[in-house]
Amino acid sequence: MQSMHLAFGDVRLAVRDEGSGPAIVLLHGVLLSKETWDEPAAALAEHARVVRFDLRGHGESSVPAGPYLMESLAGDVADVLDALGIERAAIVGHSLGGYVTFAFYRMFAERCTGLGLVSTRAAADDDATANFRYDLAERVEREGIGPAIDAFAGRSFAPQTYLERPELDARLRAVNERTDPAGAAAMLRGMATRVAADDLFDEIDVPVRIFAGTQDAVVPFAFAESMAAGIRGARLDVADCGHVPLFENPAAVTASLQGLLADVAASESAARR
Repeated sequence: MQSMHLAFGDVRLAVRDEGSGPAIVLLHGVLLSKETWDEPAAALAEHARVVRFDLRGHGESSVPAGPYLMESLAGDVADVLDALGIERAAIVGHSLGGYVTFAFYRMFAERCTGLGLVSTRAAADDDATANFRYDLAERVEREGIGPAIDAFAGRSFAPQTYLERPELDARLRAVNERTDPAGAAAMLRGMATRVAADDLFDEIDVPVRIFAGTQDAVVPFAFAESMAAGIRGARLDVADCGHVPLFENPAAVTASLQGLLADVAASESAARR
């Protein structure tokens, strides 16, 4: 595994590049980091080239001025791929990362071999949700990262998981606490301004895997069903878990993404015939 920092203008991104084979990019959620993908990445790297990085304002990446628009984050993905000499890749996003995945497809469809959408949605924020994010961003700037952590408290895993595996909540909170408040605020504002992606459904012509937890308290399961129904050929993988399956059920996420890579290989083989 190769770890590095790549600089693009005023942004410095902490990147990990491991394995060889077809490329797959793993994008994390808000208040999270590239390490949330550790378990799926290790398994995927046995047969693929796995690239993941801390989004701007998160983890070990720099904290440039915001807001962080989804289009800017998609541009970061393209810059990382260019720096690593990767022309095309499967793009996978968890939660916020899914928003970036859709933005990347809108801007760079020709560079996508497939899409993975984990615990995310295509819909934009309604007014109430957008206003909540704006208010939360202001609180985080005034008070530190605590209010943002509290906003997701008790909602990341299935209720039974909180009872039976409290160490997962401690692990998640430790990642959250490392997020720079200015970066979190800039990301929240960017999330609030994003556009809906359902207009892309008819255009998507690469394999798509959607992963959803039936007990997701942040992105209701109905959003996954809507994406699966709207995107031609999309496959929906389901597990009994909450919003952060990367911790709660990493094996199921890995299996879904291994399926995505198999779908990509089959699609590209068919195109060569």
